[in-house]
Formats: sequence, structure tokens, C-alpha cells
Amino acid sequence: MIPAPRSGSGRHRPWPLCRQCFGLALDLGAARTRAWTSDRGTILDVPTVTGARSAERVPEPGLADTAGTARMLRRLFGDRPPAAGRPLVIVTAPVLGGVVHRDRARAAVEVLGPRTVLTVPTARAVAVAARADLSRPLLVVDLGARRTEVVLLSDGAVVDARGAALGTGDGDGTGRPGALLVDTVTAMVTAMLEEDRTPRTLDALRRGTLLAGGGALRPDIPYRLTGRLHAPVSPVPAPHTAAVRGAAELLRAAHTHPSAAGAVGAG
Repeated sequence: MIPAPRSGSGRHRPWPLCRQCFGLALDLGAARTRAWTSDRGTILDVPTVTGARSAERVPEPGLADTAGTARMLRRLFGDRPPAAGRPLVIVTAPVLGGVVHRDRARAAVEVLGPRTVLTVPTARAVAVAARADLSRPLLVVDLGARRTEVVLLSDGAVVDARGAALGTGDGDGTGRPGALLVDTVTAMVTAMLEEDRTPRTLDALRRGTLLAGGGALRPDIPYRLTGRLHAPVSPVPAPHTAAVRGAAELLRAAHTHPSAAGAVGAG
């Protein structure tokens, strides 16, 4: 498990005013790549195929194969007509991916000749998709194919995060689906509670934890987590696409109100 330093979000460059520009929201997952485009308004959901074996197992959060990801994006979007113009792009990023993930994501997206590339923490994108009240502390659990993150948001900013190199693609050897994931998430939340010198984590836990990612589609996991945490745990609607839908919401808001991009980082 990898704790994240407690820190608020930094100040970022404002979103460029370009209400008619082509927009693209991306969630570059280890197993699935999801995208939303402003011209079609639909979600593209395809296997992540970069051509590198290293993409099969990522010990630390972050893109394993930048060049392969760039080739995949070119295959998916490279034939867009020039009339669409240079795109405005928002990419979701795991909190614990840090600068490494953001830099690799921006480098991969450069193949599309973007006007601007912004990043948003996956947990915040999930909260936006769920239309959660960000003025109150909130716990978000993202169960991916290769990694699991537990993130505490306060006023919409990340104040604590824990992660483990364990996901829905890993078996637990017990015959109980999701048992190891539940144990891992419970341990991370417990550590947060023990180390938090404020009431934020406890308030967020009592309020109810949001569950996202492909693992949230498995009914045994929220059921077991609710029992282990003695607090409500609820999958967000369509949890496997929540991150890209939240990024799309931020993209739409930024097109209308450029100041809304204060929630994301410019690259």
C-alpha cells in the first residue's frame, strides 16, 4: 500500500476560451481505454492495446508504455478531419500516479496535436459523474483491473490517498470473489481513520463511500465492504465509465465557463 502526501490542489493555468473547439475526455486504464468526444457525445470503450507486455502488469501507478498508448490513440482518433481543429483534452489520472503518470499521459496525447491537455484526479472525476456534494468530505474507491485506490476528497481537493497494486484481474486464491480486494480496501480505510487527526475521514465514511471502476459491477464487493466498514458503500451509476463521464462533464463546463478548469491541471 502506498500512502500519498497530504496536500491541496495547486493553481493551474486557466482553460483557453474556445467554446467551439473539439473536446476529448480520456480515461486511459490498464485494461480498457474510454473516451468521450464533444462532436458525438458518446463514450468509446475499447480494450487497451499498446503492443507492450509491460502494460499487462504495472507495479506503480502510471502509464507503462507511452509510445504504445500514443499509437493506440492515433489509431482511434488520428483520422479525424482537420476541420475539427486542435482538440481540448482532459485526461483522468490516478492520484498516486503523480507527475510520472501525468507527464506520460500528456506525452501520449501529443500525437493528436492538442490545443491544451489538462489532467483531473480520477477520484474527482468519479465524484463529478455521481453529482456528489463536493463541499463535504467524500471517500472514493476506484477498483481498476490492475490497481485499487482509496481517496479522501475535501472541498473537492485530494487530502489523502492509498493505493495497492491489486485489481479485479487478480485472483485471491480463496474461492471467494473479491475477498482480497475487500480486505485491502478495508485496511486502507482503517489506516486513513487511524492517521487522520481531523474528523474528515470519519465524516466521509459515515456519509457513505462511492465505489467506481469495473470492480464496482461485482455485487459481492459493495455488500462485503458495507459489512466490513460498518458504513454505507454505494456503486456510482455505470461505475466502469464514471471516470470518463466525469471528465466529460468538466470538459463541457470548461467550454461554457473556462474558470471551471480550476479543478484540473494544465499541461
